[in-house]
Amino acid sequence: MTTRGDQEALTAEQQLAIVQQKLIQAQRLTALGELVSTTTHEFNNVLMTILNYAKMGLRHKDEATRDKAFQKVLAAAERAAKITNSVLGMARNRSESFEPTDLAKLVEESLVLLERELRNHRISVETNLDSVPRACAVGNQIQQVILNLLINARQAMPDGGRLIIRVEHSADNATVDLMIRDTGCGIPAEKLPRIFEPFYSTKQGPDSSGKGGTGLGLSACRHIIESHRGRIRVESTVGVGTAFTIRLPVYQAPPMQLPTANMTAPSTTSASS
Repeated sequence: MTTRGDQEALTAEQQLAIVQQKLIQAQRLTALGELVSTTTHEFNNVLMTILNYAKMGLRHKDEATRDKAFQKVLAAAERAAKITNSVLGMARNRSESFEPTDLAKLVEESLVLLERELRNHRISVETNLDSVPRACAVGNQIQQVILNLLINARQAMPDGGRLIIRVEHSADNATVDLMIRDTGCGIPAEKLPRIFEPFYSTKQGPDSSGKGGTGLGLSACRHIIESHRGRIRVESTVGVGTAFTIRLPVYQAPPMQLPTANMTAPSTTSASS
């Protein structure tokens, strides 16, 4: 028998789940707005490159100069298309259901969106994106986690450094593993157990770009990963850097259901004498 107290507790849990989902959606929109601002500057740089080399091609009639101008225009246009596709990939309303998801592609799209920011802070990127099975995931939610971890890594290296990203398949655990490691300041051991708590932050507030400091990012990341039946863990050493590892289950296609054979015996008619 369900008591009134049980009903109220269930309602409270449902309300909490709704609030958490709205928070995740709000953070995704905030991140998208920040990234659009960043990529707008990059897109403008690409357009200026196209305009300048187009003018050079029009001014010079010799074939060598025009070929060089066309090559530069083509490279810049391809770069513009890459930026646009990455922004659209994050902005489009991907399905909220669990689907086979290419983690390596999500990493690549995220790096395109953050490339200018990482370059301006003198951060080199090393990637090892193995050919791995698809993960069972909601794509836009996992990209939100990736972007959050990449931005955290950038903020941990204000004077530059190295960002190492690796995607691997763990056959023993039936998981796809994503590791994001920085060579930044690291997190003190006494603060490490609390970093996934809501509103707890190791930062003093937003940085010069306006990002970070609310203490909600990593809390939302853990909520997302756990809702995927995955795991997120962190290792950090002060003065050496921090590594976050995410493990998501490999997508398993539902078994095919074969049509049921009709086992009804054919009817027979007796011959009359």
